[in-house]
Amino acid sequence: MRVLPYQTLAGEVTFRVTAVRQDRTNLETSVFSSQERVVALHQVERDDWETARLSITATLSAQELSNGPWNDVVVIAVLTEKATNSRTTTLLERESDEGRTWAGQLRFWRSAYRSQAELSVMVVATVEGVVGRVIGQSEDNWLVDLTARRPVRRNELLVSEGDFRDGPHEWLRPFKDSPWLIETSGDMPTVHLNTGFEGIAELLNSSGSPMEKAVRDMLAAQIATDVWTAVFHSAVSDLELDAEGNPQWPGGWRDAVLRGMLADVLPDQSGTDALREIHARRSESMGWNELQPRINYAAARRAKVARNLGTAIRVLETSQKGSKA
Repeated sequence: MRVLPYQTLAGEVTFRVTAVRQDRTNLETSVFSSQERVVALHQVERDDWETARLSITATLSAQELSNGPWNDVVVIAVLTEKATNSRTTTLLERESDEGRTWAGQLRFWRSAYRSQAELSVMVVATVEGVVGRVIGQSEDNWLVDLTARRPVRRNELLVSEGDFRDGPHEWLRPFKDSPWLIETSGDMPTVHLNTGFEGIAELLNSSGSPMEKAVRDMLAAQIATDVWTAVFHSAVSDLELDAEGNPQWPGGWRDAVLRGMLADVLPDQSGTDALREIHARRSESMGWNELQPRINYAAARRAKVARNLGTAIRVLETSQKGSKA
């Protein structure tokens, strides 16, 4: 959150995509997900499409808009992609006299974007005689993915296989007895798999009997739990603060990790409030230990530990019944 030298909206600016059109074809609702906040456009109907049109509905605080020290309020949907430096905007219009709901369509050319673009909403007004001041903007933005077939957020993660004892990375040698290690210091989190730990790489790449698959999936879930726990702690520890000491959303994979896991760690708070709370607890060491079970729960939930454990138990029971028959 930036500190601005003028009054801004205190209420949240939220929005959703309500429909997607590709060239002249209205696409099924399965190409976008309000829960994941993703639009997936890769080979939905055909691969040679040229333009897409997103129908967008934004919700603002009508009372704030009518009582605040601003005028000439406009609401803008913005699609941006860092890789191509592309930017497409469109004005949203009031749907009612109350001014709570604003809607419109954003049309963009496929040729201007490469892979993943961020869709956001900004509220701009004249404040204290200055035109074009941003008085509010969305926080839970959408991802428009031109390379995805399903509207789900893909977690950025690298997997590196190597022998911890004799491999090229000397810093891994003290961990020679560990089957895997999580590194979060780089641009992307990395899972280092220790090929010197006999059988681990083969098991993770196996596709044998139902029992072997169940063991493989349980191992993968355990690794994923460690990954989610590590990246969450890394994201919390790297938060930057604004001039007033408030934590800011970090962007990149850390942003996705926090937005996803905070909903389970602090489920009764909004995203912004949860970010402030988690930062305060960690920096002041008050209530931080009490949150560890919630963090472990959130990590295990994303790793689908319960589902994989249930599958392993059912496979084991079936195997035991078969052996007794």
